[in-house]
Amino acid sequence: MTHDTQALNRARDRVQKLTKDIASFDYGAPAELFPSRSRKGKSVAAYRRFETAAEALRFAFEDAPSAALVGAYLEVDEARFGMPEMRGLYDSSAYPLKRTTAAN
Repeated sequence: MTHDTQALNRARDRVQKLTKDIASFDYGAPAELFPSRSRKGKSVAAYRRFETAAEALRFAFEDAPSAALVGAYLEVDEARFGMPEMRGLYDSSAYPLKRTTAAN
């Protein structure tokens, strides 16, 4: 198998895993939000733990500064979700909390 084929297979497997993770996502599970690291050494936001993933998503899209979310990810049950996946989870009809402000 060529290197390109192996890379495509790994990418396909990762997409399938993320799709499965999102479809069975538990908004009530504990979550950790990891902001991006600033290139200047100081971050506008710090790592935070949340009682539920729904609260972490609310914080990310309603309270955190947009600059802190570039490169940020959410970790729930050892699965990592980048900003596109986090946006999909927040915008989903399954999201259990009332959205209180216009999302970033």
